Amino acid sequence: MGPLDALWHLLNFFGPAIGVGLIAAGLCKLLWWRSLRSIAFRRLALWAVAAGALALVGGLVFFGRDGKMATYGLLALATALALWWQGLRHLP
Repeated sequence: MGPLDALWHLLNFFGPAIGVGLIAAGLCKLLWWRSLRSIAFRRLALWAVAAGALALVGGLVFFGRDGKMATYGLLALATALALWWQGLRHLP
């Protein structure tokens, strides 16, 4: 495997975490825009993507392969928890 192939494998592995993290952070800023006015989109997205990436790596280590539905469920849960921790836990 060449370096370009390795890069594509990494991008495809972390693609779901990047996509879900960016979309979820954008929807949070859209739905709770008054409450999340002081929190930057970049901060929300970074935490959401990082939590999703950790969930994907954890699923790979636990199951021995990627692409399991349980891993994607963990991805959604980790992303939601990261967004809650960064901005939504202070909501009334």
